[in-house]
Amino acid sequence: MKKLGTLLRKGMWIAVILCCDVAFPQSNVWQPSNGPNGGFVYAFAFNSSGHIFAGTYYGGVFRSTNNGGTWIPINNGLSDLYIGAIAIDSSGHVFAGTGSSGVFRSTDNGGSWTQVGLSGSLVHALAIDSGGDIFAGTASGMLRSTDNGASWGSVNTGLTSTVIYSLAINSSGTVFAGTFNGGIFRSTDHGGSWTPVGLASTYVQSLVINSGDSIFAGTSSNGVYRSTDNGGTWTHSGSLTTGVPSLAINANDQVFAGTTASGVYRSTDYGGSWTQLNVGVTGSFVSALAINGSGTIFAGTGNNATNSGVFRSTDNGGTWNRVGVPLTYVNSLLVTSSGHIFAGTNGGNTLGNGYGGAFRSTDNGGSWAVVDSGLTSTFVNSFAVNASKTIFAGTVAALGFFPGGVYRSTDDGASWTQAGLPNNTISSLAIDSSGHIFAGANDVFRSTDNGGTWAQTNIGLTNSSINSLAINSSGYIFAASGYINATGGGAINRSTDNGVSWTPVTHGLTTLAVFSLCLSPAGALVAGTAGGVYQSTDNGGSWTQSNNGLTNTDVRALAINSSGHIFAGTNGGGVFRSTDNGGTWTQFNTGLTDSIVFALAVTSSGYILAGTNGGGVFRSLQPTTSVSEKFDDTPKGFVLGQNYPNPFNPATVIEISVPQESFVTLKVYNVLGQDIATLVSDRLQAGRYRREWNATGVASGVYFYRLQSGGYSQTRKLVLLR
Repeated sequence: MKKLGTLLRKGMWIAVILCCDVAFPQSNVWQPSNGPNGGFVYAFAFNSSGHIFAGTYYGGVFRSTNNGGTWIPINNGLSDLYIGAIAIDSSGHVFAGTGSSGVFRSTDNGGSWTQVGLSGSLVHALAIDSGGDIFAGTASGMLRSTDNGASWGSVNTGLTSTVIYSLAINSSGTVFAGTFNGGIFRSTDHGGSWTPVGLASTYVQSLVINSGDSIFAGTSSNGVYRSTDNGGTWTHSGSLTTGVPSLAINANDQVFAGTTASGVYRSTDYGGSWTQLNVGVTGSFVSALAINGSGTIFAGTGNNATNSGVFRSTDNGGTWNRVGVPLTYVNSLLVTSSGHIFAGTNGGNTLGNGYGGAFRSTDNGGSWAVVDSGLTSTFVNSFAVNASKTIFAGTVAALGFFPGGVYRSTDDGASWTQAGLPNNTISSLAIDSSGHIFAGANDVFRSTDNGGTWAQTNIGLTNSSINSLAINSSGYIFAASGYINATGGGAINRSTDNGVSWTPVTHGLTTLAVFSLCLSPAGALVAGTAGGVYQSTDNGGSWTQSNNGLTNTDVRALAINSSGHIFAGTNGGGVFRSTDNGGTWTQFNTGLTDSIVFALAVTSSGYILAGTNGGGVFRSLQPTTSVSEKFDDTPKGFVLGQNYPNPFNPATVIEISVPQESFVTLKVYNVLGQDIATLVSDRLQAGRYRREWNATGVASGVYFYRLQSGGYSQTRKLVLLR
C-alpha cells in the first residue's frame, strides 16, 4: 500500500506556485499521441539521420525520428496533401510528389515546404541519381530537374507510354521506368531517350534493383518479374501471382513484396520462391515498403480501421507491430471516469482519407486500439457516457454506406449495438442527471430508456441542424445549430421542460453558425461560432462576444478545465486559451503541427486533448490546472477542508491551510485504516493549498483523509460513488 502512496505523491506533488495558472516553458506545450492510426501510406524515404518520411493519401507527410515509434504531420506550406512519392537527395533535401500540384521541396527536414514545379501534375514516382538529377514520373510523362527542382524539362523521347508509375536507377546510372500498360522503358543517357525493354502491355507498379543490378518489377496482377541483363529479358519470379504495388530489398539481397490482397512476402532466392510474412500485419493491401540501414522493415498499408497505417518488423519480416501513422480525422473525444480516452474518427469516408470509427486509449494516449466491433457506422461524430458507464456513440448516416444513428457499449467500447435512430446523422449527444439521453440530428431526440426508444422533441426549435448539446445543473438543455461552412442560419435554442418545447435564446448572438457549447464551473454558457466565442451568464438570455486576441474566429470545439480556463479549437488556427473567463485569448499551439482542431477534451488530471483534422490526437505535455496551488493569504491555523465534490467520481479536491512552515502529511485511508494514497508528505511554507485525489481504479465506498503536522491531526470522511 505504501508503494501506491509513493506513486501518487510523485505524480501529484509538482511545485508551489503563486497563482492559479500554470507557467509553461517556451518549448512545446503539445505532443502527438501515438494515434489513432489509420489511412493509406503510399511512400517511404529515409534520410542520413535515420528519420523516416511517410507520404500518405490526403494526409500529407509524416515524419518519425525514433524508428517509427511516434509520427508527426509536417505539412507547413504543403498545399496538396496527396503524397504519391518521396525522395531525398545527398544534401538531405526532401522532395514530395503530390496528387495535383507537382513537386514540393523541403530543405529543413520537412519543417517547411516550397512548391518547385510541375503544378497541376499528378506525380507517381520520384528518383534521384548520383549526380543529383531528379526524375519525376507523372500521369503525363517523364520530367527531369538538374537544378534541385528549380526548373523541369520533359524527357519523353521514345517513351510511348507516358503514365509513369515507378522508377529505379542502377549503379551505372541507367534509369528504368515502369508504366501503365506499357511495360518497362530504359534510359542510358539520363532520360535523353528511352527504349522499351520488356513486359509490354503490362502495368508495372513497382521497381527495385539489388546489389548485383538485377531488376525486380512488381505488376498489377501477375506478381514479380526479374531481369539479370539490364532489362534485356524478364523471367516470372516464383508462384506469386497477385498484384505487387511495392518492393524492397535488404542488405542481404532478400526481396520483399507488398501485395494488393495478401500482405507481405519474402524471397531469399532472388524471387525463385516466396514465403508469406504476415504475423502481426492485419493489412492485406501493402502499398509501400522500405528497409532502413539497420534492417528494420516498414510496410505502409491501407484497407480499413483495423488494417491501415504503418507496420514495422525488426526481425526480417518474421513478426510485425503496428506503429502509426496517426492519419485520422478526429471528430469527437470522450474521457471516461476510468480515464480511458475515446476518439471518434472519419471511418471509411468516401475519400478514404480517414479510417477508424472508434478508438480507445487506456494509457493517456500512449497507444490506441480500434474498438469497432458491432459499430457498422464508422464515422463517429459524438460520444457520451452515463453514470452506469454505458457509452453512446453518434454516427453518420450515408445512404448505401453507413446506417447512422446511435450505438451503445456496456463493456468500455469492446462491443457495440445499435441503439436507435437509424438513417439519422447524430452530431451531438448529451445525458442529463436523470440518465435521459438527448441526440442532436436534424432535430433533437430524447430517450428515457437507455436508447431503447426515442421521441422527437422539436416544438419551437427554430433551427434543426444540431451541432452541439449542453445541459446545465438546473436541467436546462441548450441546442446549438447552424450549417458547417456557413456564416448564417445558426441559432441556440433552450428547453426548460426536458426537451418537450424549445425557445430561441439569441439576444446579442448574431445568426452565426454555432458549432460547440460548453459550461464553465461557475455555470456560464460558452458558445463557439463561425464568428468567435460568445458567453452567456443568464442561461442564454443575453450573449457577449469574447474575441480579444482570438485571431482565428472559426471556433469548432470548446473545453473548460477545473480552473475555468477556456480552450478553443479552431478551423486553421489551432488552439487558443483564455485564463480570464474569455476576456483575452492567447495561442496555445507550440508543438501542435495540425492547426485544424475539431475536438477538445480535458482529463481529470487537467491534461488537454486536441483532435485534429488529419494528425490524430495531440496531448498537452503538462496538466493545464495545477494540482498544487498556494494562495496569498496566510492562515491563522491548520485547517483541513471538506473535499469537493463529495460524493465524487473519480476525482475530488481537498484544501488545507498551514499557518507556518511545517512538515505536513495528507493521506487517504480505507475503512480498515490502510493507507491507500499519500497526497502530501513534504515541508510546506505557510499558506493555503489544494490537492486533487484521482481515485481511478479504486473501489466505491467510504474513505477517510487525514492532515497531520507535529501535534496537529484532523480527519474527515469522503465518499467515492461510481
